[in-house]
Amino acid sequence: MSTDKLSEEEKQTLLSIARESMQHAVKKENLSPLELNSMSSMLRANGASFVTLTIHGDLRGCIGALEPYQPLALDVREHAIASALDDPRFPPVSPSELDQIEIEVSRLTVPERLEYTDAEDLLAKLRPHVDGVILRDGFRRATFLPQVWDKIPDKADFLDNLCYKMGAPQNLWGHKHLEVLVYQVEEFHE
Repeated sequence: MSTDKLSEEEKQTLLSIARESMQHAVKKENLSPLELNSMSSMLRANGASFVTLTIHGDLRGCIGALEPYQPLALDVREHAIASALDDPRFPPVSPSELDQIEIEVSRLTVPERLEYTDAEDLLAKLRPHVDGVILRDGFRRATFLPQVWDKIPDKADFLDNLCYKMGAPQNLWGHKHLEVLVYQVEEFHE
């Protein structure tokens, strides 16, 4: 993704796509195809996104992609539906919840490897509230969006929780050299 920012109109289009797609999927209604040709080049270009659903500020679903592999508009549609129906942490969203759900879309930059020498160096190089972080250990991987820093502001706690999410011991980052990637997001919500 380039550093170009989305216009307000493009953000609103993506939020509308997310809302409409989620509502149709939850109600088990057919989705009409997206008219990509009528959209801006930014929405047609490959992009990676996460769609986060909340009810009264509490997480209700969050699924996305770390690497761009399809047009951004399709990526947002796919992840809005997946966040509502396929997040393994939650039961599928029910039709009665639709009016309470707030949608947040995060458009990701391409992740870049963070080079570091040891645990202390890693902590020094992390940028809270700026970077999303991906940890990789063999086949295991997990990520937290930059917004997660709001809930876990301590760098060591952040990495502990990310290891736990990855299915690894919480302090694995402190004594094993993991692959660490960082990315930034353009976040917007209803």
